[in-house]
Amino acid sequence: MKYCIPLAGLGHIGLLVGSLALLGSLNVAANPERSMAQEAVPQVTKIAEAVTNLKQSTDRWIEIDLSSQRLIAWEGGVPVYAVIVSTGKSSTPTLTGVFAIQTRLRYARMQGEDYDVPDVPYTMYYYGGYAIHGAYWHHNFGTPVSHGCVNVAVNHAGWLYNWAKIGTPVVVRD
Repeated sequence: MKYCIPLAGLGHIGLLVGSLALLGSLNVAANPERSMAQEAVPQVTKIAEAVTNLKQSTDRWIEIDLSSQRLIAWEGGVPVYAVIVSTGKSSTPTLTGVFAIQTRLRYARMQGEDYDVPDVPYTMYYYGGYAIHGAYWHHNFGTPVSHGCVNVAVNHAGWLYNWAKIGTPVVVRD
C-alpha cells in the first residue's frame, strides 16, 4: 500500500546517512522475518535515546506525538512551535521511529488507491512516501484521518516548511 506518494519530482529518497547517522532510522517492515512486537522494544529505546540526545543539543528537530495528535518543533530542548495535526488512520498508520527530512517540495501531487490530491502544499518527505504536509481538503485536525502522512493546516505547514531544512530530524512516537 502506498502513502502520500507524489507522481513525480521526489528526488533522492533513501535512508539517512552522514552526520545524522547516530539518530538512525528504523523501518518496522524492513525485516519481514521479525514481527512488529520484536521490533517495538528496540524502536522505543531508539526513540527515547534520540529525544534525549536532541534535547541536549541546539539542533532543530520535529516531534510528532501520535497519541495526542501534536507536532512540536524544537530547538534543542526548547519547544518553539506546536500545532495539532492529523496522522494516519488505523488502516493506514503513520510509522513510528527516528527519521529526517529528505525532500522538500513546495507543491506535490499525491496519489494512492483511493485518492488523488493535486497541489499538496509545503510537503516534506521524511521516510519514503511519508511526509509532513499542508492539508487544504479537511479541517479534522486532532483526528487520525490520513493515509499515513502527517497533515497540518496550510498556514502551519508553511511555517514548518520555512523553518525545517533537509536533514532536520523527525521523531514520530506513540
